[in-house]
Amino acid sequence: MVLPLATLLRVASRVVCLIVIVSFAIFALEQTSEASSNQQNEVTGANGAAPAHAAKPKHESTVHKVIDEAAKALTSPFSGVTAGSSSQWAIRGVGTVLALLVYGLGVGYLARMLRIRV
Repeated sequence: MVLPLATLLRVASRVVCLIVIVSFAIFALEQTSEASSNQQNEVTGANGAAPAHAAKPKHESTVHKVIDEAAKALTSPFSGVTAGSSSQWAIRGVGTVLALLVYGLGVGYLARMLRIRV
């Protein structure tokens, strides 16, 4: 009975870590893309020309929304750590690191301990 539980914990740990990592990677890609567009707008705006890229509405796919919502739920227990920060990078980065530590290392360690006790 303990062995299937350890396997389930290990698989769940990996899935949670994958969700959190993918969500952070999507966030980082969006932020760098947005920063690049903003920088291009500032450069072209400084020359008196019209901005090259007008602000585009955000279109998220269903998969993207599901991943973001799942990651937000998984990192919400750690939101108090970054409550005073206004930096999205700090909030997302610290939440991701803490989630990986707790769900990856913590739950993975628990799964290994259950297997050793058998």
